[in-house]
Amino acid sequence: MNSREKGKRGEREWAQVCRDHGYDARRGQQFCGADGSADVVGVPGFHMEIKRVQALNIHAAMSQSESDAREGDIPIVAHRKNGTPWLVTMRADDWFDLIGGKDNG
Repeated sequence: MNSREKGKRGEREWAQVCRDHGYDARRGQQFCGADGSADVVGVPGFHMEIKRVQALNIHAAMSQSESDAREGDIPIVAHRKNGTPWLVTMRADDWFDLIGGKDNG
């Protein structure tokens, strides 16, 4: 399977994971074309970059998500390699905002 097809399969897998958790998610590129839109859409407030590869440059993937994200959306990278569960990578500041980080003072 070529990398493009593997990428599409990964996007479909992640969209299904999102649907399994109650979101009306779908692949973004199949409807929007290659214009920098999210790989998967349907989880409000997040720009989702999807990577289904054995070796991932997470910093490059995160940079892509950050540069493509719309104002106000949190950029994330959902990723997995063969035989492993999905992981989500995001900026630490965004994570602390989500969980309501405590002040140290």
